[in-house]
Amino acid sequence: MPALGRARSGPIKTLTPAPPTLLVHPLAPVPPLAPVIMELSVDTPTTRADNFMINTWRWVWGWGCRRGVEDGGMGRATDRRGVLRIDLDAATAGRGSVRRPDTLAVEEPLEIRVGAAGPGRRQPLAVTMRTPGDDLDLAIGFLLTEGLIRSTDDVLTAQLCAGAETPNTYNVVDVVLAPGVPEPTTDPSRNFYTTSSCGVCGKASIDAVRTRSLFPVAADPLSVPATLLAELPDRLRAAQRGFDRTGGLHAAGLFTPDGELVVLREDVGRHNAVDKVIGWAVRERRLPLAGHLLLVSGRASFELTQKAWMAGLPLLAAVSAPSTLAAELADEAGMTLVGFLRGRTMNVYTGPHRITVEQPA
Repeated sequence: MPALGRARSGPIKTLTPAPPTLLVHPLAPVPPLAPVIMELSVDTPTTRADNFMINTWRWVWGWGCRRGVEDGGMGRATDRRGVLRIDLDAATAGRGSVRRPDTLAVEEPLEIRVGAAGPGRRQPLAVTMRTPGDDLDLAIGFLLTEGLIRSTDDVLTAQLCAGAETPNTYNVVDVVLAPGVPEPTTDPSRNFYTTSSCGVCGKASIDAVRTRSLFPVAADPLSVPATLLAELPDRLRAAQRGFDRTGGLHAAGLFTPDGELVVLREDVGRHNAVDKVIGWAVRERRLPLAGHLLLVSGRASFELTQKAWMAGLPLLAAVSAPSTLAAELADEAGMTLVGFLRGRTMNVYTGPHRITVEQPA
């Protein structure tokens, strides 16, 4: 199967598959394909069943699941709903309220199942409330940042599975671990239920929250001029097509030291947006993300700082405030943590040596 070029905007090639007629055992030999992806543009109309993206470790049809099929077209990132629009300033002219359609960001549950290869259903590990799109990257990024896998080599297959809903929403990701990779424990303290606002609230203890990165970042020589860093929120915002339509999506963007936006992901959950970026990096074999920086559109929490550290990122910047635990963890890891990155001002909480400020002549 030929590799498909990236499609970041405009119409998406529509593939209308016939009903699957071949049952493929998970361990059946399949010719490997290079990872390829056609990325969904959120302003492209989609249906849940007719359009889908390709994002593969391997391309295989099976019963109930579509291995390596990315969900961009399986579930929409936005939806329309009628609202009553009230404008108090226009009320004096008799035009204070009007009914009109509004665009909302979609929020749906995604169940992540993980286990060894072989027949039988793998065990649910986590349920997260997310915006559909890049779900395989979300699952892989989640597993990496929770310390359950170390690289793409730890994953044999990842596939979207049909749920019980009609029409199918493909809200289940089934991940088969490579031989020798330990399966997640069933310790209740490690059970996950994550909302769009909280990625660690399902854990039962402080010890269950902390994971430790394989990638040391303290010695990373990354250096970014403050003038360049100040420009990045505008570059991030300009690429947020989903936010343009809904006003309700967080963004995470991976940048080079020269300010080039490498990849951006949006989601109702800021932790999901970060997991989608990191999952993309895992799939592209880019870890560790040394010499790069991550910019998030909201605040910098402990969990986002930890996810950045797990991916080997030396710098995390946020347009809003960090928390105390975020600053403490960044200091422990040797990361640079920047908050309130707005206009031409910013606060550098840890690692100020990576931010250069030109002194006036």
